[in-house]
Amino acid sequence: MTDWPSVGIVIPTHNRPQQVRAAIRSVLTQFYPGEIEVVVVFDRAKVDEELAADGKRPVRVVKNDRTPGLSGARNTGITALDTDLVAFLDDDDEWLPGKLTAQVTALGTEAELCTTAIEVDYRGRRNSRLAQKTMVRHSDLLRSRMMMLHSSTFLFRRSALLGGLGMVAEDAPGSQNEDWDMLLRASRRRPIAHVDVPYALVNWAGSHFETRWDTKISSLRWILDRHPEIHGSPEGAARVYGQIACWHAAIGDRKEALRWAVRATKANPSEPRAAVAAAAAAGIVGVPAVMAALHRRGRGI
Repeated sequence: MTDWPSVGIVIPTHNRPQQVRAAIRSVLTQFYPGEIEVVVVFDRAKVDEELAADGKRPVRVVKNDRTPGLSGARNTGITALDTDLVAFLDDDDEWLPGKLTAQVTALGTEAELCTTAIEVDYRGRRNSRLAQKTMVRHSDLLRSRMMMLHSSTFLFRRSALLGGLGMVAEDAPGSQNEDWDMLLRASRRRPIAHVDVPYALVNWAGSHFETRWDTKISSLRWILDRHPEIHGSPEGAARVYGQIACWHAAIGDRKEALRWAVRATKANPSEPRAAVAAAAAAGIVGVPAVMAALHRRGRGI
């Protein structure tokens, strides 16, 4: 590649002063021949002007002037940029060396979105999550959320975000599942290019969203309403129904937990989340304990 496109990186942040510095550093130290610009978007937090920097790879700091939350912050960053490409990075995650060059190369001329595999860090224990493919299609994302396609690996054509693909959905409850919504919308238009190398280090401890059970429920109901085709995928539907069952069990709503667990089992008798939800509703296990055990293996409910 001779003419490397310019890349703007959007880093939303909320009360993580140390982590966001590490995130910025992981971008600025990337070996990439093209231009890089970083926009740090402060969401419901005081803007730290000390993070701003000039030079060949400038860092700008702005305040989220859209809907409060992650989605609005990302869209604030998108509109603040005029680069060819736009990448996302969460404030508690980091890019690993080689990420940007490999991903821009894989994006090519046809794809609108490119992702990479991830390395999950949970309390010092690391696990790689691979997709075992280099192209992700809509049917893949109906069958599974494919958690290795993390938002901290998203690289878009900015023209697509401002055009037919559209920006991040700001009506997602609690800004949850807006990343799966984006993947579904993107893959409906064109296959997603994927680099199956763990080029992002994703921190699964201390998430702002980890135990917001009510929001987890409402955001999954939201995604089912926006993408009703999920109901037509037995594996994908059962996975979502099973998750909803688990979150109801976590808040002590036994009746709804069992109702959704039954629905998950009917869609796919081998769906393990249905059994987890039933056991949690019966008081045999706790959902947080199950999540912690899975996170240690780089997985989640």
